[in-house]
Amino acid sequence: MAPPLRFGLMYDCRRTPDSPLSMTDVYAATLDQAVLADRLGLDHVWFTEHHFLADGYLPAFQPLAGAIAARTERIRISTDIALLPLYHPIRLAEELAVLDHISNGRMELGIGMGYVPEEFQAFGVPLRNRVSMTEEGIDILRLAWSDSPFDYEGRRYRLSGVDVHPKPVQPGGPPLWIAAMSEPGALRAARFGTNLLPQGQRAEVLDPYRAAVAADGRDPADYRVGIIRSFYVSDDRERDWPLFREAERFRMAVYDRFMASTPDDYGWRERGGIPQGSFMGTVEECVAEIVSFVTDYGLTDIASSGLPPGVDPEVMDRNVERLATEVLPEVRRRLAAAGSGGD
Repeated sequence: MAPPLRFGLMYDCRRTPDSPLSMTDVYAATLDQAVLADRLGLDHVWFTEHHFLADGYLPAFQPLAGAIAARTERIRISTDIALLPLYHPIRLAEELAVLDHISNGRMELGIGMGYVPEEFQAFGVPLRNRVSMTEEGIDILRLAWSDSPFDYEGRRYRLSGVDVHPKPVQPGGPPLWIAAMSEPGALRAARFGTNLLPQGQRAEVLDPYRAAVAADGRDPADYRVGIIRSFYVSDDRERDWPLFREAERFRMAVYDRFMASTPDDYGWRERGGIPQGSFMGTVEECVAEIVSFVTDYGLTDIASSGLPPGVDPEVMDRNVERLATEVLPEVRRRLAAAGSGGD
């Protein structure tokens, strides 16, 4: 049986050029909304990461994660994604261990290998080394969170007698997720035994991941599969959609530029991929869409945009409240009745 659905919010902390909000305001609104989400019973907040963007795109999730952890009690905190090759894995292991204590064991970590050349250039990391740096980084994170000192001999990292302290609250450390936009990434997640953050074509990410997990004698239902997709509740779509459409266009435009600069071919925006386009509808329409989305793809986690750039935080707080009180209870009831991941 699939794990229960978890539904939460995604933050990239961006602002449009004409926004009346400063970056200080954006961070304050993010903290306040995370507290609201915690009080309303949402399950998680996820942070994305990119660098050197004038709109403020979140470059460092750790300070924000710590601030939210200190002000909340139950909600889990993760990333979709942290760019692992841009961190030294020992430093990241230490930071996550401290965050795990501040949050009393609520941290998770979604990781990816990155794909934007200018980010790697600025950090002095060769783009060609990102696969080995990611895979060795995963090994080192897990060793650092284990109970004993360790040595490590890899192509990129050589370590001797390392013993990270404090150890995380969660035995073995925060649960790991790996992002995949192609089959090699999906197989990497299966090989390392992590949860999956899929993007792109189902046949290239979801299906190979589940097949590889099963071929290894494990049950795919033991792992979580999560995705960012925004849901907006509206009683008048014609009135409300233009504002959110502009916010989504602004949010997505940067990825077109990123994909134009990367040497990778991910089939960006090809039709037929796992849906990630924003959805706006009535309560019933949102319920039906989420239930269908979860059951069609076997999803366990969804993160909806908490503060889209250019949208008033008070407007988004009302959306969070409606999702939590009107939409999700009925989603969970229907999923439970169907045996598809309700509570």
